[in-house]
Amino acid sequence: MPGYLTTHVLDTARGQPARGMTVVLFRLHQGDRQEIARLVTNDDGRTDSQILPQDQFATGSYELEFHAGDWMDATGIAPESPRFLDVIPIRFGMSQQDHYHVPLLISPFGYSTYRGS
Repeated sequence: MPGYLTTHVLDTARGQPARGMTVVLFRLHQGDRQEIARLVTNDDGRTDSQILPQDQFATGSYELEFHAGDWMDATGIAPESPRFLDVIPIRFGMSQQDHYHVPLLISPFGYSTYRGS
């Protein structure tokens, strides 16, 4: 199976998908950090297309940035300055041609992730 990368962002404080959050993917290689994709989550908290589609997939080290602070500001979550969570970086490796799914469960004061399916 060819590899590809997806995500799903869920607002655990409200019990709903996190619509409208910017997600940026970087490839990490020998100290360099190259942006390769920038997407926004849809009404279901997913991106409309794969973050890293099959025709661009390569094994290696990556980082997803979830722009949580801007999303909280835009969705009316009570502001604080500075926000406890702003940009959430998740570094991970993809070692084989497979479907990698990196979801984010978020609230204003915490988050979690895992390798999903």
